[in-house]
Amino acid sequence: MPGGRTRLMFLLIALRIFNILDSDLSPPLKEPRTSTEDVPPDTQRVERVKKERKKHDDDELLCHGHILNRIALNYEFKAEEKGMNIYIIAQYFDFVMADDKPMLEKVHALQVIINKIRALKVILPESFQTGAIIAKLYPSLKVYRKRLLHKSKDFTLEQFQKHVCFEEESHKRDNKVIVPIETNVHYVDRSGSKSKNSALQVRSNDEQFKKKANQDGGEKRRKEAAMFA
Repeated sequence: MPGGRTRLMFLLIALRIFNILDSDLSPPLKEPRTSTEDVPPDTQRVERVKKERKKHDDDELLCHGHILNRIALNYEFKAEEKGMNIYIIAQYFDFVMADDKPMLEKVHALQVIINKIRALKVILPESFQTGAIIAKLYPSLKVYRKRLLHKSKDFTLEQFQKHVCFEEESHKRDNKVIVPIETNVHYVDRSGSKSKNSALQVRSNDEQFKKKANQDGGEKRRKEAAMFA
């Protein structure tokens, strides 16, 4: 991957070990050998060569480790991306439209999945998308689904979304149940109550009249008895 190689190169340059990969780099210096006259070698030069060789070996090991690490990460990311791609495609085929949400909202959710599939460079024709939505319509719209499947005219996705929204609204209106309002009317027989009340009133008036007459008659008799006494 060109982008991965470029990032790896910048990393090695930042760590100052990119020179290990330079083909023009001269091989590490070798330790000087002693002469035949058993003359002792230059100790400073020997120490300098040893340090250069050790640094070269350490840098080579570090560079090799970073390269292997980058290869492993690329392999891991590619495997993870491949798994996500399979999951998105499976999510598209397993998508179900239920009656609990509006149709347009479900269509938009399906379009989000389609856009993710497009990001994988998988091109889905518009007729394929329309056919998938028809196949995933509500179970309550099965008659409408059969009617669409028998149509020879191809819908664009935008036209189909409008058509489905209109059909859903009309279907909801047709399925509305009108519940009649029950009213319990209590009729009052005003004539009966009036006659009953009038009868009670006459009866009470008669009783009061009789009571008053008895009282008046008693007083009259007492007065007459007092006069003849």
